[in-house]
Amino acid sequence: MSTPALTRPSGLPRLAQELLPVLYQHRLLTAGQLTRLLRPTAATSRYVRRQLQQLQAHALADATSRRHTRAGELLWYITPLGADTIEASRELPTRAYRMTHQAAASTLQEHSLAINDTALAFVEHARRAGDECEPLSWEMEVAHRVRDGNTRSADEVWLTPDAVLHYTHTTDSGERMLLDFFIEVDRSTMNVARLAAKLHAYARYATYIPQPAPGARHHAGGLVQEAWCERYRAFPRLLLVLTGAAPHALATRALDLRALAAADPRLHRAAAQLRAGITSLELLTRHGPFANVVTPLLGPDTPTTVLLPDPAVSV
Repeated sequence: MSTPALTRPSGLPRLAQELLPVLYQHRLLTAGQLTRLLRPTAATSRYVRRQLQQLQAHALADATSRRHTRAGELLWYITPLGADTIEASRELPTRAYRMTHQAAASTLQEHSLAINDTALAFVEHARRAGDECEPLSWEMEVAHRVRDGNTRSADEVWLTPDAVLHYTHTTDSGERMLLDFFIEVDRSTMNVARLAAKLHAYARYATYIPQPAPGARHHAGGLVQEAWCERYRAFPRLLLVLTGAAPHALATRALDLRALAAADPRLHRAAAQLRAGITSLELLTRHGPFANVVTPLLGPDTPTTVLLPDPAVSV
C-alpha cells in the first residue's frame, strides 16, 4: 500500500516521495517501522534507509539517535522545509505541531514510537485480513474541545488522544464497518490515578453537549446533540494500550484501572456511548486487533476484540 505522490523536488525516487507524508503525519519513526509501512515484503530496511538519506541530503528529513537502545539506531523526522513542502501540496491536513531536533531527541521518543507501533498492528492485520488501514490512516494528538458557552476561554478543556485511527473492517458476512478509534498508549510512566482521570475525560466528551455562548440566540426546535457527532459517525472506541513493563505488571495495572473505572459515576453514565478496552502492545502486535486480546474497561473482564461488546447502559 503506497501513499499518494505529492509535489516534491524533482529527482526524488518514488519511495522517497512516499516517505515524506508519513514522516509529516507520524512525527518520529525508525527505518524498520517505515519499511513495515511502505515496503512490507522487503527482507531488510536497507533500501528505505537509502531513501531517507536522500531526503536528508535535500534537507527534507533528518535523524537523531535513539536514546534507549543499541548504539547507532536512528529515528527519522521531517524538517521544516519538508513540512512546508507537504503543506504546500494541500493533500494532507495541516498539522499545528512541528517536530524539532530538540523534540526528536527528547524523552518523547519511546512514546511516539509506541503509538506508531500500535497503529502498525492495525495496518499489518488489515493487509492479512483484506481490511483497509493505510500508512496515513491515523493522526497523532488530535485536539477535541470541551467547553460550555458560558465558560471562560482560560478554563476550556481539551481532550487530546495520543492518536485517532480509522479502520474499515469487513465481517465474515461481507458487511463493511467504518471504525474510528481513540488510542491511548501508557508506557507505565504515569500514575494510575492520573491515567484514570484521562478516562474520565473521555466519558465527559462522550456526553458533552455544547451550550450557546452568552448572548447568543437559542433557536427553538434546534438540534441538540453531543459535540462528537460533528466529527464522527459514532463515538470512537477507546483503546488503552499498555507497554513498558513486564506482563504481570501490566496485568496488575489493568486491574487497577478497571477498579478505578468501576468507581467512576461519569464513566457509567457515558456507558451508552463509550466502548473502552485495555490491552498490551505485545498482545496487539502478536495476535492482531481482532483476536480476543482486549479486556473491556467496564463490566465483565472477558477478553474480546477491538470491536468490544455493546456497552451496557447503567441505570
